[in-house]
Amino acid sequence: MIKHFLTLEWKSFVRSASFKTNLAFKIFMALLFLYFATMFAFAGIGAFYGLKKVGLEPLETVNKYMIYYLFVDMTMRYFFQKIPTLTIRPLLVLPIKKDTIVHFSLGKTVLNYFNTTHAFFFIPFSLILLLNGYNALGVITWHIGILSVILFINFLNILINNKDVLFGIVVTIVIGLIASQYYQLFDITIYTQSLFQGLYEQFWMVLLPILALLIIYYFTFNFFKKDLTLDERLHIKKNLAKSNDLTWLNQFGTLGTFLKNDIKLLMRNKRAKTTLYMSFFFLLYGLIFFTQDIYKNSVMQAFAAVFVTGGFLINFGQFVPSWDSSYYQLMMTQSISYKEYLNSKWWLMVIGTAISMLLASFYIYFGWEIYVTILAVGVYNIGFNSFLVLFTGAYTRTAIDLESAKGAFGDKKAFNIKTLLFSLSQMIIPILLFGVGLLADNIHIGLALIACFGILGLLFKSRIFFLIEKIFQKEKYNAIVAYKQKN
Repeated sequence: MIKHFLTLEWKSFVRSASFKTNLAFKIFMALLFLYFATMFAFAGIGAFYGLKKVGLEPLETVNKYMIYYLFVDMTMRYFFQKIPTLTIRPLLVLPIKKDTIVHFSLGKTVLNYFNTTHAFFFIPFSLILLLNGYNALGVITWHIGILSVILFINFLNILINNKDVLFGIVVTIVIGLIASQYYQLFDITIYTQSLFQGLYEQFWMVLLPILALLIIYYFTFNFFKKDLTLDERLHIKKNLAKSNDLTWLNQFGTLGTFLKNDIKLLMRNKRAKTTLYMSFFFLLYGLIFFTQDIYKNSVMQAFAAVFVTGGFLINFGQFVPSWDSSYYQLMMTQSISYKEYLNSKWWLMVIGTAISMLLASFYIYFGWEIYVTILAVGVYNIGFNSFLVLFTGAYTRTAIDLESAKGAFGDKKAFNIKTLLFSLSQMIIPILLFGVGLLADNIHIGLALIACFGILGLLFKSRIFFLIEKIFQKEKYNAIVAYKQKN
């Protein structure tokens, strides 16, 4: 039966209407995977000798911070890991036992990127431990225990997917633990370190994560098997409308109607809300560059400011009109002006960028010059990048399934040369303009040039929108064909 499943997977791949794009995307992702696998492998080897060089016991130190490593893994999975419901649906019409379908679907998640990359860190690290005289049986039980915990998180993520409140509670608790450790109030790693260290010192403790893995697999298996029918758990969920109708937007006419629909989408759908969460993380991205002396008066400050102020703009804008892909064909039959439609998206991105600029005011703590850089690049994002991401969206043609945890952030249809060039331009142009100021030995010149680009974009908004509208009209039928592709 496994052979039969693999045959179906292969046929699905080679018979797809976008086979060439799929193949190019697979090759690209394979190269990207090899890169990260190599980095993880070097990290696994370097972690041992690096920790030993600074006088720390490698295994104990890794075990001490393992709890935070696993939390980061869980967070990344929650936002980006694909849940297997969509792969189950096509199999339900075939004469295959439900148990077999669920086992195969869950088994596929074990081999995903989030699990295999960990192996490239922990296998080299474990081998180095063995070569340096650590107890062989202890290393093996430790490695098996960590592997079991990672797979436990894999299945836990499937169970808690779409449960934002529960995930929010976990995030709040972990942030509280990090803060309490930083201010030396309470150190959770003292207790978690002994648990992970026990996997090496007390061989029998490996049974605990293995038992936990078996239990959660049992619950996950039954979770999917229970309502494994097209008219039960796997159907498209319809939520009752809430009272927040945003009727005050009606005064803006068609623009208000589109804005209201997009705001409701961002508030109610997990797939769309991911863009808001990512915007928050991008807001903190500047801490990497603005707090390091090595990046002071460097073009990397402009690079960071693009993401600090443009997190929402980039994540949301480059997938216009993909957010409406499920009913895009219907929209094209209505008397809807592309200009009105795109204008509503543009205003939403402008509002999101303006809010990011305001929230980024805490960077004043690191100096007014840094915040002025953020404001200048924010103006650039509003007046220039906002149009550039709409150009990108015209060629992305990624059908986003709002019921899936995965979509535009890794879809093969989003991979093409045009979108790549547009995406690179969003970052390279402000870096080059900032570099002009550095060459003139006056960064204020660079900041002025960046802001002027944004202001010029706003002055020529009507002309730019005319060009964008023409491109969207030209690509309309290509987009419709792409959105029909379910596989």
